[in-house]
Amino acid sequence: MNSADLGRRVGVPSTALFTDQYELTMVQAALKAGTADRRSVFEAFTRRLPEGRRYGVVAGIGRVLDAVENFHFDDEMLTFLREQNVVDGPTLAWLADYRFSGDIWGYPEGEVYFPGSPILRVEGSFAECVLLETVILSILNHDSAIAAAASRMSAAAGGRGLIEMGARRTHELSAVASARAAYIGGFNTTSDLAAGFRYNIPTVGTSAHAFTLLHDTERDAFRAQVDSLGRGTTLLVDTYDVTEAVRTAVEVAGTELGAVRIDSGDLLLVAHRVRQQLDELGATETKIVVTSDLDEYAIASLAAAPVDAYGVGTQLVTGSGQPTCSMVYKLVARAGSADPAEPLRPVAKKSLGAKSSVGGRKWAARRLDEHGIAEAEVIGTGAVPAELADRQLLVELVKGGEVVAREPLDAARERHVAARAGLPMSALQLSRGEPVIPTEYM
Repeated sequence: MNSADLGRRVGVPSTALFTDQYELTMVQAALKAGTADRRSVFEAFTRRLPEGRRYGVVAGIGRVLDAVENFHFDDEMLTFLREQNVVDGPTLAWLADYRFSGDIWGYPEGEVYFPGSPILRVEGSFAECVLLETVILSILNHDSAIAAAASRMSAAAGGRGLIEMGARRTHELSAVASARAAYIGGFNTTSDLAAGFRYNIPTVGTSAHAFTLLHDTERDAFRAQVDSLGRGTTLLVDTYDVTEAVRTAVEVAGTELGAVRIDSGDLLLVAHRVRQQLDELGATETKIVVTSDLDEYAIASLAAAPVDAYGVGTQLVTGSGQPTCSMVYKLVARAGSADPAEPLRPVAKKSLGAKSSVGGRKWAARRLDEHGIAEAEVIGTGAVPAELADRQLLVELVKGGEVVAREPLDAARERHVAARAGLPMSALQLSRGEPVIPTEYM
């Protein structure tokens, strides 16, 4: 594997303050009580999928690994914590030496998950594990929500191209993470150059309406773009009159015109008319790209239209109405000391509501039916049954504080295609429903 396949290792500032204050105050109290070193197991999971969704998509694992590596307190941070009286002197001294030295197991990126799936299992001392809670959840909740929306849109597109173009609709750093998650979920390209630079995602882009409005005539604008970018460019044809614009576009670029983009109007109707016009003008190979606030439902409604690619922005980077996965990070087992020989004891919050959880260090496997299709997500805390031994889902990500499982983004993208294909066909339905397979505990 070429190291370039992993993307550029852009300098990342410390992630140590991407956390909530109570993580540090818990460490202070545990240090004083003598319990900070107790061997502990934390798990990230969700109790339910977003309403109506049939499966979730794991995304952000690679970013979590970066965050764990970069979780350390520099002098400026320690000064801030001291001046704000966040923690006491002994705790500051402990934080100054902090580096995660434990183990992390998790679902590989691109895999699907269901309620209760132990998506990430973090093992080490209580203090070093609890500090990672907020940054892990921040990444997984955001990226997995975007990847799930992307997966639904990819399924609805049915193999047609998908362009991520939501950078202007979200925070500038979220835009980069969103493009990465969307690529895992099935998008082909992004308009965001930072995402292309950092993660080697193919980038695309030509012109906006402003470029047409800049010129005295639409023909002048098209000529300028073709002269600069070549006949294979994509011309935006809905600034004024679509029919006239398509005619002008072919006159300027010839029948070798790469594509036309439609950004407004009745996309179903306009796409049919544009296709017919292009064919009559001899531009039979010219593709049609549609944009305009699309989501998975709009994409599905255009299945019968002669559309070659979709550009999606707002709905994608906001999770198409579900901007978080509601994942939580809970202590599920702990020992009475740091002694590795001391057995772990299951622990869990007791709740009368929907916030109860299952204690114990868990494994997960996916049981298949006779056709090789998933029929249940099986989660247990004891020995793994022999029939499920080769169907286990968690893989080792960090060992003794060292990352051991970095992979190219394309590997996660391909894994998602395979994982989704292994679900029952009803997983691809856009109608609201329950998780496509049940979760069973052993």
